[in-house]
Amino acid sequence: MTCRALLLTGTVGVGKTTTADAVGGRLRARGVPHAVVDLDELRRCWPAPPDDPFHSALGLANLAAVARGYRAAGAEWLVLAGVCESWEERDQHAAALEVPLQVVRLLAPEAVVAPRLRARHAADPEGLAWHLHRRGELDAVLDAAGVADAAVAVDGLAPPAVADAVLRAVLGEHGGSSG
Repeated sequence: MTCRALLLTGTVGVGKTTTADAVGGRLRARGVPHAVVDLDELRRCWPAPPDDPFHSALGLANLAAVARGYRAAGAEWLVLAGVCESWEERDQHAAALEVPLQVVRLLAPEAVVAPRLRARHAADPEGLAWHLHRRGELDAVLDAAGVADAAVAVDGLAPPAVADAVLRAVLGEHGGSSG
């Protein structure tokens, strides 16, 4: 089988990494060779250059290398968790992956995301303020960009149910709640 890639995008705190892990679990249960990649980890390097504050270039270079390695190891799916803010970024990710890419946006209201961010950044008030602001800002950017092939509402769903909805969305399977 040809390798394919799935990028889970959405605002901060929506559950991209958790969902990617759950999708990996579903693929494992189906016997599908795969890899799960948190794009934030591929960019985690300090300091970032002034003209690339999110270290996007480094992330794409690392993604290309990691994707090559996972494909060589037999992965049929590359499941990515990260933010994709524009068609240019989507195209850059697809080029780095060198496989077909589908993008699913995870959606949750502020009432769901804000408590997650408060728990995650409880010891970092400055980081919490930045993430709470970024959540709204990023939602607007993602709405305007329209880069997702599908969207899945995560509110009220446990991670395995979100993973099932994501897989239905990308595989065209019927049933359940995908948005």
